[in-house]
Amino acid sequence: MEINQEKQLIQASLDGDTDSLAVLLAEVKNSVFNLSLRMLGNVFDAEDATQEILLKAVTNLSSFNQQSRFNTWVYRIAVNYLINDHKKRAFREQLTFDLMGKDLEQPAPTLDQQFCELEETELAEELKLSCTNIMLQCLSPQDRCVFILGTMFKMNSQLAGDLLQMSPATYRKKLSRIRIRMGNFLNVYCGVAGGSCECKKRIPFAIQQKRLNPSQLDYSSLKKLDLAEIMQQKSNMEFLDEQTLLFETLTHYQSAFDHQKFLKELLKSKQFSELITEEAIYDL
Repeated sequence: MEINQEKQLIQASLDGDTDSLAVLLAEVKNSVFNLSLRMLGNVFDAEDATQEILLKAVTNLSSFNQQSRFNTWVYRIAVNYLINDHKKRAFREQLTFDLMGKDLEQPAPTLDQQFCELEETELAEELKLSCTNIMLQCLSPQDRCVFILGTMFKMNSQLAGDLLQMSPATYRKKLSRIRIRMGNFLNVYCGVAGGSCECKKRIPFAIQQKRLNPSQLDYSSLKKLDLAEIMQQKSNMEFLDEQTLLFETLTHYQSAFDHQKFLKELLKSKQFSELITEEAIYDL
């Protein structure tokens, strides 16, 4: 989207044009969803976070000074929300690489249920996508965000550092250290990166532990997003080391969140009406 077009849409949105606001939300919703998915580790929480983040963007649009691009401003809201909202993710902060390593070393049980080759391949792919997202939860929220922005979103160090409130040099150093940690773990355990674990062999264990439901595959049900679309909002970054290419090639998805329905319900809500009334009184 051109800068002039973006400014026109923002002004129209501030003037009450819901169609313009819907266009702005459509520009960022998939990026917000994919960032939330990698940060939170599952589709349900990612959809919930996407709605929360877009709600914050809508209700705070009047404070946007337009000194940066709209998507950058929304990314800043998303990063702050996903890193600082510890309450929703408190249980995930207990996960570590040591604990996950021990879990991956558990012997696979036998399973009475048999799958055809096609089903097994699909289940293995679902397990890989789930496992890589859960693996990210072994990192602290800030380290996780550093790794995601640099690896999957290919964001340049100037922009990513600004979002995370650190210098570009500090960001690059952090990213390098995190890559090494993640790469070492993948090298030992992940079969895709040369490690010992194989997704197909883990299917029985994952089903037994209720981590994989053959009748409900969350990632397979998501619509895949053309990588070029989301990369229009990112800058290129240096080529990653071989071990972490697993994360670089992860699929980007379309959010199932209906922003137009959300917008209509928001504008009709009692909470939004009260918020506008309070702001009007405050201005007086």
